[in-house]
Order: sequence, then structure tokens, then C-alpha cells
Amino acid sequence: MDEVARTRAVYEEHNDSFVEKYRSESIAERFGGPFFEALDGDRVLDVGCGPGADTETFVERDCDVTGLDVTPSFLASARENVPDAGFALGDMRHLPFESGSFDGVWACASLLHVPREDVPATCSEFARVLDDGGHLYCSLKRGDESGFDPGGRFFERHTADAVTSLLVDAGFEPTRVDTTEAEEVASQDGWVQVLARVA
Repeated sequence: MDEVARTRAVYEEHNDSFVEKYRSESIAERFGGPFFEALDGDRVLDVGCGPGADTETFVERDCDVTGLDVTPSFLASARENVPDAGFALGDMRHLPFESGSFDGVWACASLLHVPREDVPATCSEFARVLDDGGHLYCSLKRGDESGFDPGGRFFERHTADAVTSLLVDAGFEPTRVDTTEAEEVASQDGWVQVLARVA
């Protein structure tokens, strides 16, 4: 069982507690301003949408949003809570969408579950499904060490420079790179947030 499958199993096993946690706040509402300003079009893919808190924010902003997640129980919750959005079950490493299908890809705290060796191809998938001039937002845990947390979920950490290089190699032009310390976001980890445009 690979890292993504093991992480999905943890989310499935403890679905109720994770749904309660992830429905409690929309990160798109809190940090999505630059992404919304950059969007040229309304077709958004919410990658790793979980139970749909961010997806709901996109609906409220009149986006034509599709939520993608690898965890079936999360999607069940998202469909119930956000009936006006579309949802698909799938692995972000192999997106089940045609090329150029979206104007924006929102990957909030989801790419961080992908093992390092799979990240370049995953970033290329993000670029593939974006239309010309489309924008990507991604946030990841910041650091050099990776592995499983005590609960069994896998996290791949990245430095800001590493994320920037990965996105450039995948055909993106990063337009904004922000870092936050753990205490700034009441977290155990610092974060990297990147906004990038298909070059």
C-alpha cells in the first residue's frame, strides 16, 4: 500500500472527526483573495476537496466548480453539503479530466500527501487540465523532512525554493510565493503558498 492509499485509509477510518475538522473553516475564504483576483474564467477544480468547505466558497462566488478527492466518504459529505457543485472520485496524480478543462486549479493542503517522486508528474497534470493562462494555487507544509504523522497520514514537506522549481519545470510561472510560520496559522508546521500561471 503506497503513501496515498495509506493516508486515504486513515481518512476513511476516522471520517467523522476529519469532516468536522475540515468543514469548520474555508481556507479559500481566508487566503483565496489573490487566486480569485487572478482567475480569468469561472471553471475551478478543487483538488483534494475533502468534505467541501472550499468548494462551497467557490459556489458562493459563482464559480463552476468541480471537487476531486480520493476519499469516498469525504465526497459523500461534500455532495450532501454542496449540492450545487460537481464532484469526482480520483487521484490527483492522474486527473480524470480533459486537457484545458479549467481556468483555475485550487490544491489546498492536498499535494502534500503525494510522495516526492510523484510530485513533478502531478504538477504537470495540474498544468495539463488548465486552459491557456490558467492559474494554480497550492499550499504545502514547509520543511525538509517527510513521513507519516502519529495518526498514520503521510506528509511531504517542501521548501519555497523547491516548490517554485517544481512548478517552473511543470510549465508554470510562479507569480506569488508566501511562507508562514506555524504560530501564524495555529499549526504545528510552517506553510508555503504559491500562486502560479500556466506559462
